[in-house]
Amino acid sequence: MKDVQGERDTRNIPIDRVGVCGVSYPVVVMDPHDNVQHVTAAVKMSVSLPKDFRGTHMSRFIEVLEGCRGKMTLSNLEEIVDELKEQLDAPEAEITIAFPYFIRRAAPVSGAESYSRTDVEFWAVKAEQFDFILKVGVPVQTLCPCSKEISEFGAHNQRAKVEIEVRMKRLVWIEELFSLAEASASAPVRTLLKREDEKALTEMAFSNPRFVEDVVREISIKLDADCRIKWYRVSVVSDESIHDHQAFACLERSLGSRNRPEMTKRCGE
Repeated sequence: MKDVQGERDTRNIPIDRVGVCGVSYPVVVMDPHDNVQHVTAAVKMSVSLPKDFRGTHMSRFIEVLEGCRGKMTLSNLEEIVDELKEQLDAPEAEITIAFPYFIRRAAPVSGAESYSRTDVEFWAVKAEQFDFILKVGVPVQTLCPCSKEISEFGAHNQRAKVEIEVRMKRLVWIEELFSLAEASASAPVRTLLKREDEKALTEMAFSNPRFVEDVVREISIKLDADCRIKWYRVSVVSDESIHDHQAFACLERSLGSRNRPEMTKRCGE
């Protein structure tokens, strides 16, 4: 059959990204407690298209995905983008895998356990060098310090979402970033709470007021201290309860080879 996509294009315009998106696919990801989790991911795959090619072969993206049988780990993501480059004769390839991930969490007083959801994204790209970013989205609770200070009764609190993105030197578990986000907010949120748990979380938030700026800075301090991380971006968006808008704060930092001698002993460097 005639290879229409492979026809030579004379318009002299390269395309930055061409591929498939909105692919719903079963994926197996690593879990430090249960070994693996089986999740359904939204997958996006693309390559750069040189100016001489009219199109790319879309079916080959799915063939590469089928070849890995849904296994997505740090150890094989580079192999996947390498395979995309080879199969599609492209100088650069990119893949994004977004999925819900579930972590068992206990209520603070009753100890009742339930699943907490975090939205996770793997992003990988390769031209000459491989690049990978892990993104974790965590629901938390924030209580306004200003409201607490100026009000005679109570303070307004709300649900917020923390997003942490990291480039890493060594493995950082999803659960670690999840816990870090919760510990930096006014209080965590839980799926299952008894009355004594509701009391405890309400009082925890009231005794630990946080602006979105506070949450971002608290997370930044902890990420700065982790020698496994070489770059991060943190954002917090608060669904304000008494304002008709959201509040947000964000921070991006490259740690590079910056000397952190106070971390050397703990990190074994």
